[in-house]
Amino acid sequence: MSEQGNEARRFTRGHTSGVLSTLSKRLDGFPFGSVSPFILDHAGRPVILISDIAEHTKNIVADARVSMIVQPYAADMQVTGRVTVVGRAERLPDKDELGPRYLRYFPQAEGYFAMHDFNFYRIEPVRVRWIGGFGHIFWIEPEAYLAAAGTLAEAEGGILAHMNADHADNLRAYCRHVHQVEAAEAAMIGIDPDGFDVRADGRLLRFPFAEPVLDAQSARAALVELARQCRA
Repeated sequence: MSEQGNEARRFTRGHTSGVLSTLSKRLDGFPFGSVSPFILDHAGRPVILISDIAEHTKNIVADARVSMIVQPYAADMQVTGRVTVVGRAERLPDKDELGPRYLRYFPQAEGYFAMHDFNFYRIEPVRVRWIGGFGHIFWIEPEAYLAAAGTLAEAEGGILAHMNADHADNLRAYCRHVHQVEAAEAAMIGIDPDGFDVRADGRLLRFPFAEPVLDAQSARAALVELARQCRA
């Protein structure tokens, strides 16, 4: 990992949709763009749920080279940060591996998930382009972008169940302290090495960690510290 790689990955964690570009099979390799919801896996690789009959899926099957650009809307799009992940899209053989995580972020996709012709594809980065502002422009190698390996992915389900069942008050306090949001209902829907996500009254809020969290023990320490800050 590198400083710029961490910046790019942490930026991308804060978004759930981008523009996927594939190489058109129908139009002899011309770039074909489509809006695509996504999640990141724990390493930081984009994962998309797409139908076998979709144009972009047919393109991927013919040529796996893709890119995805992630950028928030702004009045002046030239001054906002943006990330382009260039890589190869690979179909995941097991839909259940990331299915529960994806559906926590996109519960409306449950009907698609149940269909046989919808499958997950993961983009394995070849290079990442990070534009963090004027003059802050970098090409980043995959090993500098991807998060370090750990055991947090395996522990994620248990952490979410514990926080939502036993620490709902803390989740609402996090929303108030970090985002100045008074939430009647708050549920943690994901945790990764860079932070965690809470759905607060239907709104998705991101909470970055100060330092990488790679296992359940360090996740607990980070959440306890944030709770302490809320009470200070």
